This record gives sequence, structure tokens and C-alpha cells, in this order.
Amino acid sequence: MTNMDGESQTLRSSDGHGKAGGWITFPFTIATVAGLNIAAAGWMNNLTVYLIEEFGMNSIDAAQVSNVMNGSVNFVPVVAAILADSFFGCFSIVWSSSLISLLGIILLALTSTIDTLRPQQICNDGSDICTSPTKLQFAVLYGGVALASIGLGGMRTNIATIGANQFLDSKYQNMYFNWFFFTMYTGTVIGATVIVYIEDNVSWKFGYFVCVAANLIGLVVFLVGSRFYHYGKLEGSPFTSLARVIVATIRKRKLPISAENWYYGPHANDDETMQNSPSRSFGFLNHAALKCEGDVKQDNSIAKSWKLCTVSEVEDFKSLMRTLPLWSSSIFLSTPIAVLISLSVLQALAMDRHLGPHFQIPAGSIPVIILVTTAIFLLIFDRFLFPAWEKLTSQSVTPFKRIGVGHVLTFIGLGVAALVESKRLNQARVGSRISVLWLVPHLVLIGIGEAFHFPGQVSLYYQEFPTSLKSVSTSLTWLVIAISFYLSTALIDLVRRTTSWLPSDINQGRIDNFYWVFAIIGVLNFGYYLLCVWFYKRKIGNKVVHHRASNALDK
Repeated sequence: MTNMDGESQTLRSSDGHGKAGGWITFPFTIATVAGLNIAAAGWMNNLTVYLIEEFGMNSIDAAQVSNVMNGSVNFVPVVAAILADSFFGCFSIVWSSSLISLLGIILLALTSTIDTLRPQQICNDGSDICTSPTKLQFAVLYGGVALASIGLGGMRTNIATIGANQFLDSKYQNMYFNWFFFTMYTGTVIGATVIVYIEDNVSWKFGYFVCVAANLIGLVVFLVGSRFYHYGKLEGSPFTSLARVIVATIRKRKLPISAENWYYGPHANDDETMQNSPSRSFGFLNHAALKCEGDVKQDNSIAKSWKLCTVSEVEDFKSLMRTLPLWSSSIFLSTPIAVLISLSVLQALAMDRHLGPHFQIPAGSIPVIILVTTAIFLLIFDRFLFPAWEKLTSQSVTPFKRIGVGHVLTFIGLGVAALVESKRLNQARVGSRISVLWLVPHLVLIGIGEAFHFPGQVSLYYQEFPTSLKSVSTSLTWLVIAISFYLSTALIDLVRRTTSWLPSDINQGRIDNFYWVFAIIGVLNFGYYLLCVWFYKRKIGNKVVHHRASNALDK
């Protein structure tokens, strides 16, 4: 990828570790990302098939369990980011989450190893259960899934944050994010192909223990690099200060605004006062920084913390408020992808998966097409496309442009998916199966779109959020994915209840109609995104300007 020799990027740790950070930490964090994502993909991508074949679940029910699991994996990062920013730091969260993930995968491996931990009489067609799983079997199964999901979620955003925190320059932080996503997708591809193939063609037991080994290696490598990391200073929960802004604004909402009474903190100087005056956007929030009689002590520190905030704390809250509309537009960008991932596995099970007379593609590996495409195009973008764009236009590809292109490619991919499913249904109704390779074109389109919008979102939130919310900023993208998987689960359940589109036998359903609905929603959501971008403002110095009037995002 991009040349990494331009800067030593040495930081000083705040907890007595001396000089730390920079590119020396890169092999440790990236190896950790690789190991844990290989392990995660090995058990996650084939979970639907495992539930159907080994626990006799109905296919749609198994897909729903997989959706809930994916939602949990992507919701936990938000909680983990709060814990990291407020109490424990990224390092502690990463290693403890990796350990929790390891314990969860060991439990899953035990369900495939010990006969008494799974039902022994499953009907051959996989649509009914001859012997229902016992409470103990379900407890071990779901306990393993829960622990592995919590561990993976806790690691994801914090390993990205601790990696980016090793660098001072945003150029190198963005470079790290490119490598982070490339490694994440590459590791996921390896797990979703090699390990899934082992599970389908050798044994579930062997495949799951390979996942255990990969997770263990990632944890050990991360701990070995501990003496090189830069450990940022914890400054308490950023959400407490956000809550204080709301409370103080309400309590002082009727007071007249006076420019001479802003509170900048106990150690503010005149230069800081001139440079950091409150912005006019969301001006009602400025009441929280109004200094009144009795609000401060003699040493200029705050006397009543829930009645007064610093200007900086108010501006941090405004940064969050300005970003929320853009963030919300990503929910219906990711929800169709979550649906597509779940249903493509079921589609693959109903298609001809043979490549030649002796090889059959595992159904659980089909979504890996998205991952492979994303990993390849991340490399192409970083090495060729984006540098060429910068030379031709003298402008960089901003996060806004990346996300916008991702929107377009996603709803085009959904339209193609609907056409392919219509063809599959027509052939299935005359007793024929089309090749699973028909799924490739729209999955490739979705993958290219993800290479645009996913890193674009992370980069945007990381750049726009204040320092106190950096871990939370990187978790916002995963929160979108979590909401998307939960929402996709609810939508699938709603469609099952109100239409005949999603029966147990998908050959009797209309998944194509489901895809068309999401394609139309995608077009409408893209229009909403364009409106959000048009009206988006960001703070530069003590002014708030439209992003298109600023060159800062083009760096």
C-alpha cells in the first residue's frame, strides 16, 4: 500500500512507558486484526449452515439467529468504546475482549466435539427436528455464540482506535485505516473460505479448533507488543460532559447571551478565548457555557458541574449533533446489505454449487465474494485510483464522495440481485437449478460499494469528532451495522408475517420482491444523504462553514 517511511511518528506515553507509538507498533496491531478476524469469519460465516445441519433449525430461523448474532457483534463496539474512553483504555479492552472471544469459540468447538452437546437425530432434509436440542445443548451453543460475539465486538473498534492513536498526522492515521480494513477483509476472506471449507469437508470440530488457534495467536501477538504502544491518558467519560451540556442548556435557557461571560475552563488564556469562541450553529446550546454568579470557585474551577460547561465541551456536543443526520443515512445503506448476506446463503443452498465434478462451493462461503471484492478494491483505490484522481483533479477523494459512490453502487447491486433471484425462481419452478455463480455480479457490486462507503464513514467520523470521542467515532460505523442487522431481522419477520415472500422453502417465495423494495428505498435514501451533505457544516477555528467551502476535508 502507501509508502510508510515518511514519518517515525513517535509519541510519548502518558503512563510512564516513555517514548512509544509509531510504525513499530504496526505489525502487532495488524497481526492481531488478522488473527481475530480469521477466527471470527471461520465460525460466523458458517453459523447458519451449522444450525441447520447440526441442530436441525428451520432455514429462515437459522438466518434470523445469524442476523441477531451479527447485530450483537456490531452493537458491542459502542459499549466497548465507551468503556475504553471512560475507564479502562483501548489496550485493556482489546486484550480482555480477545480472551472472551477465545472462550466463546472454545465452547462452540466443544458442541462439535462432545456428542452430548448437540442433538444426534436430525431429519435428512434439514427442515424439521427429529430430536429437539435440550436446554443444556442450547445453553452451551448460545453461550458460545454470545461470548464469541461480545469478544469480537469489543475488539473491533478499539484495535482500530489504538492503531490510529499511534500516529499524530491524519495522513498516517488514514493510511493505518486503509491497512486496517484491508487486513480485516483479507483475514475474513481466509476464515470464510479456508476454515469454512474445512468445516464442510473435513469436520466441524477441526474447523472450530483452527478458529481457536487463530484467536489465541492474535491475542498473544497483541500482548507481546504492549511495551511499544502509546497509551493515551483517560479523561473520564465523554458522555458525562455531553449530558452536562444538555442539563446546563435547559437550566440556563432563559438567560440572555453575553459574549463576555463565556467559560473556557480554569486555565484558559486570552489567545484561547479569542480562538475558541462559541460557534453560532446550534446557538441555543451556548447557554451551557454562560458563566453566572456562583458558577465558579475562586480558582476559576467549576463550582456546579451540572450548571456550567466549558466552551470546548459545548463545541464537542455540537460536533456530534452535526454528524448525526449523515450517520442516520447510513442505516438504510447497510440494512439491505445485511438482508442480502443472510438470504444469499439460503439462495446458495437452493442453487447448483458445483465447480467441476469434484468440488462444491460451501454455501456459507458465498458472502465472502463481497469481502474479496472489498479487499481487492481497497488496494486498487489506495495504490492506483485515488492517487490518479488527485493528480488529475488536484483534489483528494473526500469521505463524502466515497460514501456517496457507495450508496449508488449498493442500490444498483440490489436491482441486479432482484433480477438474478427472479431468474432463479423461474428455473426452480420447472425443476432446474441455476449455477451459484449467478450471485457473483451483484455481490461484486455490493463489495465495491462497501470499499467506498465503509472506510469513508470511519474516516469521516474520526476526523470530525473531538479527541474525547475518538473511540466512539470509530464505533459509530459498527453501530450502524448492528442496527442494520437488527432491523433486517425485524423486517424479515414482518415480511414473513404479512406476505408469502419468505416461506421455509424459498423456491415458493418471492425474495426478488424483497430486493426490489430495498433497491427503491436505497434510491430514496441516497437523496436523503445528498441533502445531509449539502447542509452539513463543520467548525474551522471559531467559524462554522459548509464542508464544500473548506479544503480541510480534501486533505
